[in-house]
Parts: sequence; structure tokens; C-alpha cells
Amino acid sequence: MNWVNKSVPQEFILLGFTDQPWLEIPLFVMFLFSYILTIFGNLTIILVSHLDFKLHTPMYFFLSNLSLLDLCYTTSTVPQMLVNICNTRKVISYGGCVAQLFIFLALGSIECLLAVMSFDRFVAICWPLHYSIVMHQRLCLQLAAASWISGFSNSVLQSTWTLKMPLCGHKEVDHFCEVPALLKLSCVETTANEAELFFISVLFLLIPMTLVLTSYAFIVQALLRIQSAEGQQKAFGTCGSHLIVVSLFYGTAISMYLQPPSPSSKDRGKIVSLFCGIIAPMLNPLIYTRRNKEVKEAFKRLVARVFLIKK
Repeated sequence: MNWVNKSVPQEFILLGFTDQPWLEIPLFVMFLFSYILTIFGNLTIILVSHLDFKLHTPMYFFLSNLSLLDLCYTTSTVPQMLVNICNTRKVISYGGCVAQLFIFLALGSIECLLAVMSFDRFVAICWPLHYSIVMHQRLCLQLAAASWISGFSNSVLQSTWTLKMPLCGHKEVDHFCEVPALLKLSCVETTANEAELFFISVLFLLIPMTLVLTSYAFIVQALLRIQSAEGQQKAFGTCGSHLIVVSLFYGTAISMYLQPPSPSSKDRGKIVSLFCGIIAPMLNPLIYTRRNKEVKEAFKRLVARVFLIKK
């Protein structure tokens, strides 16, 4: 059998919501609006964290890394979706699909950065007197680099294994070019690949989430010992924002990769993928800045500097 012609298609058909064409205009408006908010919100956090000296702390260093991650994450999918909504032929080239697969895998794996951020909050609240000693600049760089390197390394391995699978039959992908969607198109038995995907999902999802929950168990104990109501409120505000972001990401990711298939899994996968790739990156800046006076003040100073307004 000629595997070459069957394994390397020129393009894939992205089904999306083609069975509900009346949704195209509302979805286009929603995706475009969300994408604009995502770009503005995450770029703002990156800029103020970099330009404002008062925000040169480990917490905002990791937050700017998360913003960069969310910015790239949503850019890997939303522009293609906007183009497809406007076109009658809703396709993506093979090269575009490979790029989307690699980037989506890498950036999803780098979300283990959330566990690093919880460790930073653990040290800040449980060991406040040793915070500057423990969370020194070199360690922060090493932790961030480890998150990015592990994510891209995982993507290289999983992308390579997935793309080696021979494809045949229809070339229709439900929503994004991701591992589960491409495994469904394979001509051969995919049990080993599915087991490998499950193992790596446990490694990059359940282990970081367990570390986050363990850190916050100690954090809550420490917060309950704080006598100052103002100090408790500030600490709970910061940690609460992080816990909301953790819940959004790990809840949707576990629903996508670790739940067994069901009759409703196809539609559920579309909704979860849209939420994880579009809505969550838009919400993260809003969640982190809603009660954060430091970021708000830094943003005001940045605007004042841009427009040469002297306070």
C-alpha cells in the first residue's frame, strides 16, 4: 500500500461548527472581540511588568511569562479560525496543521508554570523572611526556563510520534489540530499512542495540579495565623486570583485529555478546546488585575509616561 500519499495530505478540513452555520457571525464577533482583549490584556501585563521597576519581583516575572504564554497560545488558533469563518472552504494546510499541533502542545505543557507560581506564593506567605533569599533571580530564571524547555521538549516528542502515524480516509478535524483529533484519522492501531498521551497528560496535568493544591494547603494554614485582617485580605486576593486561573486551565485540560470518551465527547471537546484556547487567555489578565492595585498603579504610570502627563 502506498503510505506516502495517504500519510501526507495537502490540507485538512476543519469542521468547527459547520453543522450550525447560523452561529458563524456571532462566533466571528465573539472570537475577534476575545482576541483583541487577550492581546491588549496580556501585552499590558508584559509591558508594565517589564517597564515598571516596582514590579520587578518574582511574582510579576512569572505572571509576565504566563501572559506571553497565553498570548502565543491564543494566536496559534484564533487567526486561523477567523479566516475559516469568513471562507466557504474551511481548511488548514498540512504545514499549518503541523505548526498548530506543535505550538498547541508546547504551550499547553508550559502551563506547568502555574505550579511554579504557586510555589512562589508558598514561599512568600509561609517563609516571608526568607523570600528574597529563596526566590533569587537565578532560581526564577531556572524555574521559568525549565517550564518552557519541558513544554517544547514534550511537544517535539508527541508531535513526532503523532505525525508518524499513517493517515487515511477522511481528513476532517473537529476543531484544532491536536493529538486526539489526528489520532482519529490514523489507519493503524493507536492504543499505544493513546496510552502514551494519557501518561504524559498525567505528568503535565495531575502532578502540577497536586503540587498547586499541596502548596495552597500550607498557604491557607499560614493565612489563618495572620492577625491583620488587611494582610489576610491582600494575601487571599492574590492567591484567590491564582487559584481561579489554575481551576480554569486544569479543569478544562483534564476534561479534554483524561476523561473517557462518551457520546457527547465530540461537542464537549469543541467547547472545551474553545474555552481553553480562547476564553481562558482572555480572562487571565482580568482575573489577575481586577483587585491588584500594584498593576493598576503601574498601568497608570505607564499611560502617564506615554502621554507625558506629570502627576
